Amino acid sequence: MKTRTLSQNLTVSAVGYGAMGLSEFYGQTDDNASLQVLHSLIDLNVTFIDTANLYGRGHNERLIGHFLAGLDKSTREQFKIATKCGIDRSPDESYARTINNTPDYIIRCCNESLKRLGVERIDLFYLHRLSNVTPVEESMDCLRTLVKEGKINHIGLCEVSAATLQRAHAVHPVTALQTEYSLWTRDIEESILPTVKELGIGLVPYSPLGRGFLTGKYLNNSEFAEGDFRKNNERFVQSSLDHNRQLLDVIHPLAAKFGCTAGQIALAWLLAQYDRLVPIPGTKHAGYLAENARAADIVLEKSDIESLNNLHRRIEIKGDRYSAEGMKGVNA
Repeated sequence: MKTRTLSQNLTVSAVGYGAMGLSEFYGQTDDNASLQVLHSLIDLNVTFIDTANLYGRGHNERLIGHFLAGLDKSTREQFKIATKCGIDRSPDESYARTINNTPDYIIRCCNESLKRLGVERIDLFYLHRLSNVTPVEESMDCLRTLVKEGKINHIGLCEVSAATLQRAHAVHPVTALQTEYSLWTRDIEESILPTVKELGIGLVPYSPLGRGFLTGKYLNNSEFAEGDFRKNNERFVQSSLDHNRQLLDVIHPLAAKFGCTAGQIALAWLLAQYDRLVPIPGTKHAGYLAENARAADIVLEKSDIESLNNLHRRIEIKGDRYSAEGMKGVNA
């Protein structure tokens, strides 16, 4: 596995792992099966694990903490763990959430995450979404204090605008920006991606496979079980799937050309966009995990990259990526 440096001396595997689906949002989960997938990361040299206190209301962090606790010291030290705070979920089972970036909340969440993960220091600690109440400077100052105290090594932000990123970076260097970015979500390319590159900040795209769509495996809404986030997502209703498959008509010939899968083409394209970019595809299957990891070895030709770069100019994606509730705090 190749490695990449996000920034501020944080070096991780070129393809990371998003652990969210091991707890919720994508149908049923099984902790024993999840731990087997996590152990598969070792042989693949995938060293970057992404989680959040939001996922399963702490379950995801506890699961990763259980995985880490079973490793010997040298293996444990290979992993870099990123987690997040900033989204306060409703105490019931609803999707309702509020955004909280106050210093007291950040400090409490950090301490709780340290305990659930069973670590002395969090490698990368993100604000999951940005509040329109607490100034980002105030939140960054709190995070800077956590760095000084040795509770976190690096600061990250999620789904913020270019202007907010610049304001935050002026308080303390931002190591990484996490945002949705893929062949069917190109919003950041206008102003956010150029700012990330200008400031030398790492970029961590989540849902780099379009929540599985870009693999070509999900073309029928009826395939999604109850409890799967995608079943009621606008991009995955049948009319949107039928329209958006135009993307796959371009990706599949490239996959045949390179002798790989459609998903690997989608990841290879992302990796070609920026040398400090590390995607974090998630999966509950060890086979797909290995497939995603191998994407780091695929080098697309310049003409192929340019062709994929221009896709969004002739194929307009149908369907919003989140509901209004899910968009709270995005690009604040």
